[in-house]
Amino acid sequence: MLGLPDDTRAVLFDLDGVLTSTAVLHREAWKKTFEDYLGEPFTEDDYLRYVDGRPRYEGVRTYLESRGLQPAEDTVRQVGDRKNALIDQIISERGVQPYPGSVAYVEAVEAAGLPIGVVTSSANATRVLEAAGLTRFVKAQIDGLVITRENLRGKPAPDSFLAGARALGVEPAHAAVFEDAIAGAQAGHAGGFGYVVGVDRGAGEKALSEAGANIVVKDLAELL
Repeated sequence: MLGLPDDTRAVLFDLDGVLTSTAVLHREAWKKTFEDYLGEPFTEDDYLRYVDGRPRYEGVRTYLESRGLQPAEDTVRQVGDRKNALIDQIISERGVQPYPGSVAYVEAVEAAGLPIGVVTSSANATRVLEAAGLTRFVKAQIDGLVITRENLRGKPAPDSFLAGARALGVEPAHAAVFEDAIAGAQAGHAGGFGYVVGVDRGAGEKALSEAGANIVVKDLAELL
């Protein structure tokens, strides 16, 4: 019914772009931040290649290095904090909308008795989950604050997903990962997770499959 292997014992969802439409808002905030800072266009490909799915400061560093820069740590933090302030403002003004298909799928996962974790690089996860009405489903949350506090490597390293599996008390081989970002799919594959579901919100089926997704869907409702 859930489109997962029979031995799946837990499910780990990315947040922005998988459960909620906030990835679009993050993309907008990154675009304005980098274009204001560098004075050159920040494209959709730039977002997907250098920023999407990564912890905030790592995204700043990776993108600026792609432009031939070697930013000081203070610069990385200033640019990253500017982006965070902007996304806070955008969320306050526009709110958060979960994808209906994702809500239906999460409800089905809960009904099947599988514990749910959210693994995201965002430091705003608690606020987004509450605004989307999804908090009650989540048994474990590994977000940007936890990643920083526990000194975990960000996606595409598997550390955050592995922490999510530990928090739910399951082995990675018996957990499914849901990701819309190339870096996230790579993280799920690198962590040895039993099943990686790519959710194509713009990264592309081919790119997600090459990154390690076992299956790629446009909407989670396709799996019901």
